[in-house]
Amino acid sequence: MPSYRIREAAQLLGVSDDTIRRWADAGRLPAGTEQGRLTIDGAALAEFARTQAEAADRPEVGTIGGASARNQLVGLVTRVLRDTVMAQVELQAGPFRIVSLMSREAADELALEPGSLAIASVKATNVVIEVPAQ
Repeated sequence: MPSYRIREAAQLLGVSDDTIRRWADAGRLPAGTEQGRLTIDGAALAEFARTQAEAADRPEVGTIGGASARNQLVGLVTRVLRDTVMAQVELQAGPFRIVSLMSREAADELALEPGSLAIASVKATNVVIEVPAQ
């Protein structure tokens, strides 16, 4: 299992290097040492990220009647580009930028504008997972 330097772990979690160090010092995030540098085990970092996401305060958006998609990201609309037929909507959900293409009619009916609170529901038959080159 890979391990990550403090800076890398901070970038992956979207926090500062100092926050990672404080969490490690407090025992919230297990850390080790490799070649004299503080590192975080990849499996421990993944588990920590998962538990942090579960415990995160999510904005209250009301009740959804039902949905088949299991991957829902609450975020803020940052950009809406409309033409006569289609609309491109950008949503910032934490550190993630989600881009959706929809009919202009749908964007208008949802009154999507920059600053609107929205939920991106992701349901895909094909999900591509890649790993960085080493």
